[in-house]
Amino acid sequence: MAPTQPRYSKEEFARRGDEIYERDIRPQLKTEDEGKFAVIDIETGAYEIDVDELTASDRLLARHPDAQVWLRQVGSRYARRFGRTSPATSAA
Repeated sequence: MAPTQPRYSKEEFARRGDEIYERDIRPQLKTEDEGKFAVIDIETGAYEIDVDELTASDRLLARHPDAQVWLRQVGSRYARRFGRTSPATSAA
């Protein structure tokens, strides 16, 4: 199966994904969901949550094979971070 091609800009992906997360998903989360991954279809609003992002993604794609997928880690603004983690670690 060929990978689904993005139909939106990176900015629109982020805007839609974050909007769905904040509006529909976050209010339903429980304390035990902290650190899990939310995999969101930015077109339908469908989502899956799991400790393993690939498991959640596989479940979502099984239901919506053409999903435009946005990933978010519960309790964080991002799914992954790259580079420095704190301004205190920068050289003066």
